[in-house]
Amino acid sequence: MAAPYQSLRERQVVSVEKVLNLNQETRRESEDHEQPSTQGVVSQATPILNAEGEPIWKVLVFDKLGRDVISSVLRVSDLRAWGVTIHLSINTTRHAIPDVPVIYLVEPTLENIKNITSDLSKGLYSPAHINFLSSVPRPLLEDFASQIATAGVAENISQVFDQYLNFTVSEPDLFSLGMGQETYWTMNSAQVGDAEMDASVDRIVSGLFSVVVTMGAIPIVRCPGKGAAEVISAKLDRKLRDHILNSKDNLFSPHNQRQTNTEHQSASRPVLIIVDRNVDIIPMLSHSWTYQSLVHDVLKMHLNRITVDLSTENEEASKAGTKRSYDLSSNDFFWAKNASLPFPNVAEDIDNQLSKYKEDAGEITRKTGASSIEDLQNDTSASAQHLKAAITLLPELRERKGILDMHMNILSALLKGIKDRQLDNYYQLEETITKQSKSQMLEFLKGTDKGTEPLDKLRLFIIWYLSVEQDISRTEMEQFTEILKEAGVDTTPLAYVKRVREITRMTMLSTTPSQQSQPSASTDFLRGFSAMSSRLTDRFKDAGLGANFENLVSNVKTLIPVKRELTLTMIAESLMDPQNASTSATAKTENYLYFDPRNANARGTMPNASQARSQQGGGMPGSLNGVRGIEASFGQKRQGFNEAIVFTVGGGSMDEYGNLQEWVKRANGGNNPSHVGPRKRVVYGSTELVNAEDFLKNELARLGTESL
Repeated sequence: MAAPYQSLRERQVVSVEKVLNLNQETRRESEDHEQPSTQGVVSQATPILNAEGEPIWKVLVFDKLGRDVISSVLRVSDLRAWGVTIHLSINTTRHAIPDVPVIYLVEPTLENIKNITSDLSKGLYSPAHINFLSSVPRPLLEDFASQIATAGVAENISQVFDQYLNFTVSEPDLFSLGMGQETYWTMNSAQVGDAEMDASVDRIVSGLFSVVVTMGAIPIVRCPGKGAAEVISAKLDRKLRDHILNSKDNLFSPHNQRQTNTEHQSASRPVLIIVDRNVDIIPMLSHSWTYQSLVHDVLKMHLNRITVDLSTENEEASKAGTKRSYDLSSNDFFWAKNASLPFPNVAEDIDNQLSKYKEDAGEITRKTGASSIEDLQNDTSASAQHLKAAITLLPELRERKGILDMHMNILSALLKGIKDRQLDNYYQLEETITKQSKSQMLEFLKGTDKGTEPLDKLRLFIIWYLSVEQDISRTEMEQFTEILKEAGVDTTPLAYVKRVREITRMTMLSTTPSQQSQPSASTDFLRGFSAMSSRLTDRFKDAGLGANFENLVSNVKTLIPVKRELTLTMIAESLMDPQNASTSATAKTENYLYFDPRNANARGTMPNASQARSQQGGGMPGSLNGVRGIEASFGQKRQGFNEAIVFTVGGGSMDEYGNLQEWVKRANGGNNPSHVGPRKRVVYGSTELVNAEDFLKNELARLGTESL
């Protein structure tokens, strides 16, 4: 039986494990597993041993990106399983731990190599295993060698590796280059200098190269002409091409590929689709109804970590102002199952899971005669056989209960946010945004009962403004702006949005659903919130989450999700499956440029990142132009792909990731086990995952100020 394809997260875990194992092969790599990991976390492999057969204990030192890379896929307990007893930031004051090996996982910067040289000179650790997150530029490597030679500490260095790990993975097939919340501004501002633009483009190229290396296959690159996407595509094409030509034993050789099941790898190559954020900025602002999108929007999730304010749900906690942080890790069964589902489905499943837990716990206590799970360890009256079975199941039950308690707290915080901000109303309105007239939009924005967050009104208006075909006169725009100001909204972003509208109207594809999203009138659909509110209320009361849960539930609509595809999903479909894609989508992408690093003919000119800044698309500032790739032939336009990496330059959206995965599921036959043919797979990435509030305040507002 062929093993399923590994997710990007599983591949990165393999790479990080190898780093922690002092770059020795782990059992996960060296053995052929018939059953692949289903959790994407550290396997039950053991670290390398010393001459006495004991684990080699180590110190781990990282910079900010190194910390993010590790924390996105591993936990502290996983580090300890690999012999890491202490983990520290390279920028903090650290004390000597003589004769203990150290693993450095850092970016190749001048500051970092100075800190490493200083550590070795002080004798903090020995030996040193130095791992750079990306390829070290030759001048910097020579400078490092010079510093090491001058300090006389070369004998303290055991190994130096380029690891190609300068990206973070927060979901199985979702990655970010961790470039911060200013990349969209950098790519679109006329005030950005050439050097800063060059540095941003080079960092994106480096990150994408690392992703491609981790994926283990050289892709065909497709991108729209003009703009930053073409510059990045051309430079990435050259980087891949140079690596293949100049390295006999390159990173894409079979024995260098980062996967355990290379023999099962599809023979077809993936397509890397690179687009500029301006192709469609609506997903950056929209209100979604899926669990992961709500958590990202309402609770400001970053690298799968969120902070929940329990004081809003519990009167006793309110006095202390209690806050609790949670990690939504890959071994969280509830998150893995429900992250992509609509919120009502999640609310139902938490009830089902709690019922199942109660039944399982009750079965154990019934057999042992204990009054509760907590009493089992102190109960000596139960039969030895039953007690042994119960104690064996206790760790799993406790872990399951902890996960369910965590998600009850998260759901409670989300419900409070949904009710206060009326997010269900915004979501329902955005589902049919193109049907809203000017008068209807004015009436909605004037309403004083539209939630407690004025920024939601601005998000809704921008989505409507970018979606409707009708022209908005200057007088009408001033009227909308004034109403938003009266609602307490900073309307500075609108100055830039007016300029970007002409671009998005040419690149956006219709995302209007075929039917309107309606509150469910049937108790058959998810049994409705009203049908399960009493049970959920009891659950939350039992967990100490307050008595107001029923009121929250009763005011939140159970919306029937509708099938819709965002612009980026339609672009991906048209390039991966042109035979079945819509005509409008195919027409938009048939002129996308074509780069094949393995083909001597399918190459473009090598640009400078800041080459030919000219006004594109009606005066867009800071646009990159003048670079030409290769126009696809008829056969290349109709070429299909089973795998794709879809990358947005200037910020990513959790909504887009979810929408792409929904399309993949449909393309693979949904839950139909009899589906035949190659399975499709899409990896989604961006320069940074940015929520709507940060995108508005940190990027659009800044560009708007420059446009005034």
